[in-house]
Amino acid sequence: MNKFYKIFLLLIVTGLISYSCDGIEDSLVDDQLEENPLPTTPEYSSGSTDFSSYVAIGNSLTAGFMDGALYNIGQNNSIAAILASSFAATVDGNYTFNQPSIDSENGFNTGINPNPSNGITFGRFKLDAVARIPSPVINGEAPTAYTGPALNNFGVPGITVGQLRDPAAANNPFYARFASNPGASTVLGDAIDANPTFFSLWIGNNDVLGYATSGASNGALLTSNADFQTRFTNVVTDLMTETTADGVVINIPFFLGLAYFQAVPKIAIPITRPTQRDSINAGYAQYNAGLDNAASAMAITQDEADRRKINFVLGANAFVMEDETLTDLSGLGLPSIRQAESGDITVLPLGSLLGQDLGDGVYGVQDAVEDRHVLLESEQVEIETSRQTFNGIMAQIVAANSSRLTLYDTNSSTGVFADLFGLSDGVPGITVDGVDLTPDFAPTGVLSTDGIHPNPRGNALIVNEIIATIEAQFGASLPDINVLNRSSVSVCAGNCLSQQ
Repeated sequence: MNKFYKIFLLLIVTGLISYSCDGIEDSLVDDQLEENPLPTTPEYSSGSTDFSSYVAIGNSLTAGFMDGALYNIGQNNSIAAILASSFAATVDGNYTFNQPSIDSENGFNTGINPNPSNGITFGRFKLDAVARIPSPVINGEAPTAYTGPALNNFGVPGITVGQLRDPAAANNPFYARFASNPGASTVLGDAIDANPTFFSLWIGNNDVLGYATSGASNGALLTSNADFQTRFTNVVTDLMTETTADGVVINIPFFLGLAYFQAVPKIAIPITRPTQRDSINAGYAQYNAGLDNAASAMAITQDEADRRKINFVLGANAFVMEDETLTDLSGLGLPSIRQAESGDITVLPLGSLLGQDLGDGVYGVQDAVEDRHVLLESEQVEIETSRQTFNGIMAQIVAANSSRLTLYDTNSSTGVFADLFGLSDGVPGITVDGVDLTPDFAPTGVLSTDGIHPNPRGNALIVNEIIATIEAQFGASLPDINVLNRSSVSVCAGNCLSQQ
């Protein structure tokens, strides 16, 4: 009995000690959780909208075109694909977002003409780190027909607002490869037939950008204000009446700050020998004298005569260029040329031609740079006026459908575009998680090597702002995109034209 009693006491004491230790341990755990709470899984939501069937409508930016081509990496990092990856977090079960896969490592470079050439099909640009220029790879591929599952991404490189509703868009090889009925179907009709619950619409850039990239030399590439108003209204009306989907509309960013318009310097002709300088200037002596004669005859002012005179010095010089806004003196045998000025803007293709002998003398010296390679200040004003007018039209139409549409304003003074171009603080570039990113196609840049389209990092930056716009309008909660996890520029590795 005594032995049993001792064992009983021992069990009680052991139980009390165990209970006491458990209580202390629980208390310690609670204290630790208060100071260092366990990470929680964010709860994402679509708010008042529905992302389960997302459709993307637009041009090259939506398609994932970059580096002068549509190719696998670019397509996988398209604005649309990145947005879809965020939307997927709000949808239970399997989430699909199908793009018209190009299935090509290097794609087909649309900026090279002719392509193919001499039996070579040129693909995407890469950065030649030695020559410090974009250079096309020599193993590109022509686009082939898409035969995959039903699509969600209806981005077509090169397309304008009016072409969204035009069956003739099938003449565009990037639409022809996935059109439901080439020659009869339309991009917008195919997108509507996909039964979207939510859509993104980024269109309108090419209605003015094509004109700008031509050096404002082809007026047919600039959509009139009236046509833009009618065409954009029709697109949105179709989406509002033929679907119940909500959507985000993206307007036209300031693009004259892009590397395509900034990379080629105007002071680009080096003169190193006095004999070289004297020879060039002797070739323009008669032209300069003719200008003075024209001023004396009051055909032009002396100020214009002085502005038009060509004079090269030792060191770096501005190139000689055409300027159709100068007084026409062709009747006196004098061309409308002058040297480039600080207000002029060059286009990227000029970089491969400056200083080359193209048959009529050195381009930019004896052979004046053509209008298609330079934007005059008056042309820049024309371009900016159209761009801002188009943006105003889009804003009005979105506001008229504000219960279902929201506008991502790429021109916000506090947005990513303002930061990148230095419009907000005068310092170009943006810092992400301590890393400085630049508005160019350097290894630290957010542009692809075509100088216009963002690279994967650039697209991720834009998507994060689109996400914020959607969240504010529809009360959604969406995951942000890790910008630095995306790739930037690709460097030539022996397969670029410049390395052959």
